[in-house]
Amino acid sequence: MTAKIRWALIGASTIADEWMVDAIRSQPDGEIVTVISGSAERARGFAEKNAIPSHSTDLGSVLADPSITAVYISSTNDRHLSQALAAAKAGKHVLCEKPLALTEDEAAQMIEACESHGVKLGTNHHLRCAATHRKIRELIRAGAIGMPLFVRVFHAVSLPPHLRGWRIERPEAGGGVILDISVHDIDTLRFLLDDEPVEVSAMTSSGTMSSAGLADGVMAIVRFRNGVLAQLHDAFTVPFAPTGLEIHGTTGSLFAKDVMTQRPVGEIALNTADGMQNIQIEHRDLYCTAVAQFHRAISGDQNPAATGADGYRSLVAALSLMKSAEAGEHVTVPSRFAE
Repeated sequence: MTAKIRWALIGASTIADEWMVDAIRSQPDGEIVTVISGSAERARGFAEKNAIPSHSTDLGSVLADPSITAVYISSTNDRHLSQALAAAKAGKHVLCEKPLALTEDEAAQMIEACESHGVKLGTNHHLRCAATHRKIRELIRAGAIGMPLFVRVFHAVSLPPHLRGWRIERPEAGGGVILDISVHDIDTLRFLLDDEPVEVSAMTSSGTMSSAGLADGVMAIVRFRNGVLAQLHDAFTVPFAPTGLEIHGTTGSLFAKDVMTQRPVGEIALNTADGMQNIQIEHRDLYCTAVAQFHRAISGDQNPAATGADGYRSLVAALSLMKSAEAGEHVTVPSRFAE
């Protein structure tokens, strides 16, 4: 019988409730042991709703349990560092929500701690687990559009009321559209293009939704190492726009509709000299794909879908967007952990 991978959920979050509980339980070797929250009432309610056998407010006592294999961290962004360091020290594998941390140094500390304690670190960048994006990556690698030249990403949405809170009110918790949405765009493009961002320029808007001066909209340009220019449009404030992306190359263009989403949906079309072709997609739950790959990483067969280094690289590019918007100038993206 395959040994169980026993999980502790750190954070009684919406994403854990809506997506990750089922994703972990979909694995034949996955089991959720406990949920931890700073609020005893929230932890209890989450455990009861999701039939989790125990709940706690004491991270230390949970991490001291030798039967727990891994932790999933979905607390607010400002807590990721301390919780990941504690988990690594206790010998637990760590799957952490994006953004990995709030600063470049914090993300590096998380990577180094997990390496030194011999545990896996994954960043839950779910979009790279979408069947649509994996198909796009496959097509680009196969030369379907020739050499990629330009990308446009449309990820302007309306942030649901139940997700607003700290995302639009608390700068210290890592709120704002760039660390919530743009970091996903960057990670997705890094995955699709097999390339790294080297320079960015951004302008932000705020005030439509955020009351704390946080950016609730951004338009940005990202230059990649191999020359691709990508345009990003991200927002919390746009209720009726579809999401998607376009990738234009020397011999073709890919058009992907409704793909910047948590749901396993979306369409892809390839346009070349032979005309427009709709690409067949076998959709799968993004989070089930991510957890399955993290389980294989724990077993030693492969890396997490997004590693700690991926989380770092996508974070520092997003932080560079914020710096660019504040300074009103182009910003060079730090190159640490780039292959």
